[in-house]
Amino acid sequence: MVKVAVMGAGSWGTTIAKVFADAGNTVTLWARREVQAQRIQITRENPEYLPSLILPPSISATADAARALDTADIVVLAVPSQTLRTNLEAWRELIPGDASLLSLAKGVERDTNLRMSELIAEVTGADPSRVAVLSGPNLAREVALEQPAATVIACPDENRAKLIQAAAAAPYFRPYTNTDVVGCEIGGACKNVIALACGMAVGKGLGENTLATLITRGLAEITRLGVALGADARTFSGLAGLGDLVATCSSPLSRNRTFGERLGRGQTLDQARAATNGQVAEGVIASVAVASLAKAHGVDMPITDAVHAVCHEDMAVADMISALMGRSKKSE
Repeated sequence: MVKVAVMGAGSWGTTIAKVFADAGNTVTLWARREVQAQRIQITRENPEYLPSLILPPSISATADAARALDTADIVVLAVPSQTLRTNLEAWRELIPGDASLLSLAKGVERDTNLRMSELIAEVTGADPSRVAVLSGPNLAREVALEQPAATVIACPDENRAKLIQAAAAAPYFRPYTNTDVVGCEIGGACKNVIALACGMAVGKGLGENTLATLITRGLAEITRLGVALGADARTFSGLAGLGDLVATCSSPLSRNRTFGERLGRGQTLDQARAATNGQVAEGVIASVAVASLAKAHGVDMPITDAVHAVCHEDMAVADMISALMGRSKKSE
């Protein structure tokens, strides 16, 4: 049994807190708002993100970061990728010097093009061997309902990955280990962009052939970028690659897929945002950073470029489809 601090009480952070608790650990869940922390602590529910789900008694909730992080063995970073830097700057003096840092954020930081593990090491000063990432086909609601799922814990230090693996192994949640942090992070960041494209296709009334095409060709361009950055190509055929991609592109529980559907039906970015409680899907932001990263490394990513054009250059979805289908013919 270890002490786990989960920093972020959104749907995925709350779900992972439950996973660690069900695996036999003591868990403190940090919420940004005091009222949310008190509600979780008193009612054992987080109705804003996971309504009707009762949390285990071994989870305590707080809005006090110092209390959450005190003597933690594993610090789970469950805030959005684009706010991670700001949060870490506030927490870095509070994080125990020997704690393992586990990132749940899937993205590339805008402006710097840093992956989340790179950002964590830069801001906290932690050796990269202390930084791990979790990635896989893990839709929060399904995991919270204890539907069987698997994931990947990637860390340069294999022993540290195994320690986190053991701590997160709940009866319904099976973690695998990997040392390919780059591959797991690139897969996690890029799949949200491809899911937007799949959602756009669904919104236009297109069928399974189109979705299968987008998923497989999306996997091809994700793999190209990952390999160019030093990842192992085999990672992309596993849980953190194909597994995560299929789940995110196929499920109506995926915020990126449903956001893309709204765009495909003709809504503007602002209208789609308004329909999702003011939240922008991660892939909208990620498309900027991923496209920039691909350009910097000379990697061709046509689906990513097309999604970027729809989200940030006012391209119509119908024109995006025409542009993709009209590309020059080549071998697979």
